[in-house]
Amino acid sequence: MNKPDVIEKFLRYVKIDTQSDDTTGTSPSTMKQHNLAKLLRDELLKIGASDVVYDEEHCYVYASIPSNSEGCEGPKMGFVSHMDTSDEVSGENVNPRIVESYKGDDIKLDAEGKYVLSPSNFPELLNHVGEDLIVTDGSTLLGADDKAGVAEIMTMAETLLKNPEIKHGEIRIAFTPDEEIGEGTAFFDLKQFDADYAFTVDGGKLGELEYENFNAAGATVKVNGRSVHPGDAKNRMLNASLIAFEFQGLLPVFQNPMYTEKREGFFHLTEINGSTESCVSQYIIRDHDEALFEEKKSMFLAAADFLNRKYGRGTVEVTIKDQYKNMIEKIRPHIHLVDNAKKVMESLDIVPIDVPIRGGTDGATLSYKGLPCPNLCTGGYNYHGRYEYASIQEMRKVVDILLGIVDIYKDKI
Repeated sequence: MNKPDVIEKFLRYVKIDTQSDDTTGTSPSTMKQHNLAKLLRDELLKIGASDVVYDEEHCYVYASIPSNSEGCEGPKMGFVSHMDTSDEVSGENVNPRIVESYKGDDIKLDAEGKYVLSPSNFPELLNHVGEDLIVTDGSTLLGADDKAGVAEIMTMAETLLKNPEIKHGEIRIAFTPDEEIGEGTAFFDLKQFDADYAFTVDGGKLGELEYENFNAAGATVKVNGRSVHPGDAKNRMLNASLIAFEFQGLLPVFQNPMYTEKREGFFHLTEINGSTESCVSQYIIRDHDEALFEEKKSMFLAAADFLNRKYGRGTVEVTIKDQYKNMIEKIRPHIHLVDNAKKVMESLDIVPIDVPIRGGTDGATLSYKGLPCPNLCTGGYNYHGRYEYASIQEMRKVVDILLGIVDIYKDKI
């Protein structure tokens, strides 16, 4: 089999800065995402993909691999990954390197040893002894979320196109912008994509198979204070920053990402900027259970109401915007997607791992738009930070998973 190397693609893609930005109000949120989109368009054309479409306005890339056998009568299967990376840590000038045959010791990322990837902080590392790991130099994130998925889908596509003896049905591919800010499907063209079912390739540990996720909302808390000279402030000053702290104090202490796991929801303060006169806080609200999710939003509003009764109407302004819903209700009627993905993994001696996503993917929104879309692993770890890494062996196995899913769906279901 003529099988291209997923790692060569990945190492090229991560060097292209594609961080999204939720403050711009544009789509895509950053123009630099177009740089990767154009590259992927050109590569898809070069390898012989069909129906290659690059949305020059909104930065989506679509392509097709036509069926190569009249006997392949299965559904049109789609694979989706996102091109943008998180803005939590810089994604500019990513300098990846490979740690060959990892020994289970500390990995010094930078020359000075300021940033160390250690099993003492990341015990999962010990599961990779003997594997080759791709790490950062400590100054940036790696970008495996989700350029690992992009590289794996591109490798699958090139493998099918270079090996016509592999019989398959029609395959659809899409790469999206702005997933990290919850806008990955804002302008996704389902008609152009034209798939019956799809998988996002946007997970982590090898074997992870995700088909339920958080219900999610973003929230802004604006506190309108009153600045007065501190020498004359008694009964006159309203310190907006202190009131913002008080708002946080009204939320349940242990419903916080620091203390939650699995299906436990949370309130997460992601950013705060303020002074005496004004303070703005950004939150995300998450819960797998819809009733508990609604309860959290009500609790959030109740905290604002309490402070407005205490300090005066209009002191605290809250805006809550729903972002995505738990996909499980849309996956259950098409559970064959999960069952068949598990069969493929087991045939490759990979243990399937059912994991509720403590986050979301494009697949959640796509599922609610009518395209059932569970999420597959990529072999990446410690996303959104400078300690991010990826396993070369796992990434190559993910390509095998994708090829296995293509094979299992070449026939009618």
